[in-house]
Amino acid sequence: MSSPPPAIFDRAARRLRRDRAAPGYAEHDFLRAAMLDGIVDRLALVTRSFGDVLDLGCFDGGFAPPPGARIARCDAGFGFARAAGGVQADEDRLPFADASFDLVVSAGVLDQVDDLPGALALIRRVLRPDGLFLGAFVGAGSLPQLRAAFRAAEADRPAARLHPAVDVRAAGDLLMRAGFALPVADVETLDVGYAGLGRLVEDLRGMAAGNLLIGRRALSRAALTAAAEAFGNAATNGRTRERFDIVFLTGWAPDPSQLKPARRGSATASLAASLKR
Repeated sequence: MSSPPPAIFDRAARRLRRDRAAPGYAEHDFLRAAMLDGIVDRLALVTRSFGDVLDLGCFDGGFAPPPGARIARCDAGFGFARAAGGVQADEDRLPFADASFDLVVSAGVLDQVDDLPGALALIRRVLRPDGLFLGAFVGAGSLPQLRAAFRAAEADRPAARLHPAVDVRAAGDLLMRAGFALPVADVETLDVGYAGLGRLVEDLRGMAAGNLLIGRRALSRAALTAAAEAFGNAATNGRTRERFDIVFLTGWAPDPSQLKPARRGSATASLAASLKR
């Protein structure tokens, strides 16, 4: 029996941050809105219907299920779960029975999970045969200006300020390891202009995306000032362009009716082909 992965994120702090973000979340929801737009676009390519849907990491319940579908919502934060009429649970500790859903959607949370392979395996387990998983999260390559500003501000004593991130290739491998059929991982980039570091930090806090690492330490006033200066120095026409790389995941719970994948390395499955079922 394999041992659990080492803890990276502070689960208690994550719940608290989500509860703090819940009341004003609508003012900072642009990133998840972009993820949901991408998920809805992918869902529109699917020809089959869905009866039972899970919104995993539901935030304010902004995802609208397909017409006629029943939806269950789940969030790690009590405030979000209560407001959306859902249940509170971590993504790698799901309380749902196997084969409960035809569709699982998850936007904006899987980058904050200690056991991402385990979470993906649980998602596959709660899907019925031929059920669909559509996910999105912030991936590697995101927030380069913020990372550079922190490096410049703490050159002598660097500290972990931003979460480790999964790139699109690793994300695809994780889908395969979790047992999904027809797995596809792709990435889209969102650029946002900021007048200063403070506004970016407000957005990150407002979307419950601040530092949740175990062993994190506060940024000194001097380092914060230096980081703000470095961030501002990257501005063009008064704004610093920051990048969010959104990794999208698509996978099906295995079913005998599905097309068999080509031999590994012989072809690359397209998103449209994987969704036209």
